[in-house]
Amino acid sequence: MSLRINDEAPNFAIDTTQGRIDFHQWIGDGWAILFSHPKDFTPVCTTELGYMAGLKPEFDKRGAKIIGLSVDPVSDHTRWQKDIEETQGHAVTYPLIGDSELTVAKLYDMLPADAGSSSQGRTAATNATVRSVFVIGPDKKIKAMLTYPMSTGRNFDEVLRILDSVQLTSRHSVATPVNWKPGEDVIVAPALASDEARQKYPSGFREVKPYLRYVHQPR
Repeated sequence: MSLRINDEAPNFAIDTTQGRIDFHQWIGDGWAILFSHPKDFTPVCTTELGYMAGLKPEFDKRGAKIIGLSVDPVSDHTRWQKDIEETQGHAVTYPLIGDSELTVAKLYDMLPADAGSSSQGRTAATNATVRSVFVIGPDKKIKAMLTYPMSTGRNFDEVLRILDSVQLTSRHSVATPVNWKPGEDVIVAPALASDEARQKYPSGFREVKPYLRYVHQPR
């Protein structure tokens, strides 16, 4: 099953470090960040989980829940969490999915359908493709996807920036330009004609080209 932007995020019911969840019900009316890992007790993932634990208050402010996934049982996650807090200085207070039967990894097209049905005997190398981030909206649709190689730690500040962008652009007829940060000017959506844009943004906008029009970030 190949996933694309604006596809519905596949639902699942599964055990986590905070009990069994139905994923769509767990998301509720807010946003969600699902980020996956190939194996417990691996160095890069340890740093990532710890950093996300420290960044969790920023996601909370934006009405976004975060949830991790690793292709190992929940019992391993529980032991790993102690190492993460010890080495990274942050306790993991968000749930970690135990994907020991590879259910979610397959649903989200991170492992092929013929990958088997057990994490037992699998290594980080055989699960190397389970290194994705999915930004999911209140409508349960995928708004953004990122996939990193196993040797490259992910930039979760960028995931937060992506969330800021997709939340803003879901509310207003704008797009965010290259390297945009919250508070900077944004681009008037091409679908909005200039007359409509003048009505929508009475303070005016800056037209560089008919298709490239900047406006102050809407609030």
